[in-house]
Amino acid sequence: MKEQFDVVVVGGGMVGSAVACCLGGSELKVAVIEAQVPEAFSSEQPHDLRVSALSIASKNILETVGAWEGVTSRRYCPFKRMRVWETAGDTTFNSDDIRYPELGYIVENRITQLALLDRLPGFDNIELLMPQTITKINYDGHASELVLADGRVLQAKLLVAADGGQSRVRQAVGLGVTSWDYGQHALVIYIETAYPQQDITWQRFVSSGPQAFLPLTGNYGSIVWYQSPDEVRRLQALPYEQLRAELVAAFPDCLGEVKQVLGVASFPLKRQHAQRYVKQGVALVGDAAHMINPLAGQGVNIGLLDAAALAEILVDAYQRGKDIADLAVLQRYEAMRRNENLKMMTLMDVFYRSFSNDILPLKLLRNLGLGLAQRITPARNKAMKAAMGLEGRLPKLARGEHLLAR
Repeated sequence: MKEQFDVVVVGGGMVGSAVACCLGGSELKVAVIEAQVPEAFSSEQPHDLRVSALSIASKNILETVGAWEGVTSRRYCPFKRMRVWETAGDTTFNSDDIRYPELGYIVENRITQLALLDRLPGFDNIELLMPQTITKINYDGHASELVLADGRVLQAKLLVAADGGQSRVRQAVGLGVTSWDYGQHALVIYIETAYPQQDITWQRFVSSGPQAFLPLTGNYGSIVWYQSPDEVRRLQALPYEQLRAELVAAFPDCLGEVKQVLGVASFPLKRQHAQRYVKQGVALVGDAAHMINPLAGQGVNIGLLDAAALAEILVDAYQRGKDIADLAVLQRYEAMRRNENLKMMTLMDVFYRSFSNDILPLKLLRNLGLGLAQRITPARNKAMKAAMGLEGRLPKLARGEHLLAR
């Protein structure tokens, strides 16, 4: 028996499960396929190494679909201030300046995923298939057929690729990407600090690359140290006590005392962008569509905006009697998100490249820029709103508006 669905989302991570939640309660029949069951949360567990700085727009999306309580009931760290500096240039952003209680929230990726997955059983139109794997994807240029490992066959009017940067769906339907490596890796270090929970996240630029601090709950924090691949491999191979000593020597005093290193991971810096987000009966979201420099932590945020935008377009098309899989409908989603994502990716690229060198004229310009940003309030406030996801063309859910009448 072939099972018919309006929408099949491949990938039940943060973005894929968000797509489903955004479509929850609609007239569309939706399936979500996810291969891995995330580990259940316990407050006794150490923090995961994979964390994200969720923006206000992302919080609005999660709150509107009913998932934010699943975050706050587990573990999260709000922050009010963000400091960026290099030698003479220094600027600090404070949410009080624009009358917001927070700039954003540091949340473990697994917690965000669990909060969204928790919501899915509450929607009658959503079926979660987890753990489940796909053995075959057939795309005929209009609709898709997926053969699952348990023998089930799903037919989808619309196939949504939310299966990451190496998206199998994207490859199966023939959507190409443009990509390049930055030639640097990021070392992520989970530490115990002398300071209790802080309300500031900061980033310092040095000649070898950026150094960043993300606060976590309790006396814990996450360090992101950008270095050459060889140096990252050397640092990652050190015993934790030796790594702690290198960390203390290289990082600024405002980090405070590092009591111990508790965990380490690394990943290469890569930029990747799909040449198109859509085909007839197919849409890409999240990392399947774009991979961005993690410098300002915008990867998950723009992925959640993709999810909210796609759901808005699909619900509107269905309500107006349009075919949700029609290319003209899906191009509305692409028009809403591709240029916005490209602008953010380009901004992060320019920012990263201009700060990752010691060329004197550039050094003077960027220090001047940081100094001006500190003194010119409108420019600082606009930059703050952009980081919070409150600038540009926002989907309804990111503004806290529901898609369906209540």
